[in-house]
Amino acid sequence: MAIMKTVSEETKKNAIDLMVAMVVDELAEEMRLDPTDLLSCFITSRTGRLLYDESSKLWWSGPSDIAEMYKAERKNAEVRCGL
Repeated sequence: MAIMKTVSEETKKNAIDLMVAMVVDELAEEMRLDPTDLLSCFITSRTGRLLYDESSKLWWSGPSDIAEMYKAERKNAEVRCGL
């Protein structure tokens, strides 16, 4: 079996989408919110945008680290996502 030397763009996007789902699930459980409602807030947050910026390599972090980053953002944000 040959080892992939590079990761395709599609694989990166899938990995990021999976990470978003994991982060949102963790946050929703902790914050007692509906994951569907939280998803749109997360994706439009600074943390969510940074996660989708592949050059930031934030998607290499674990879901708990990203969740903590989002919670800190919410805590310090003047405008909250209505949740």
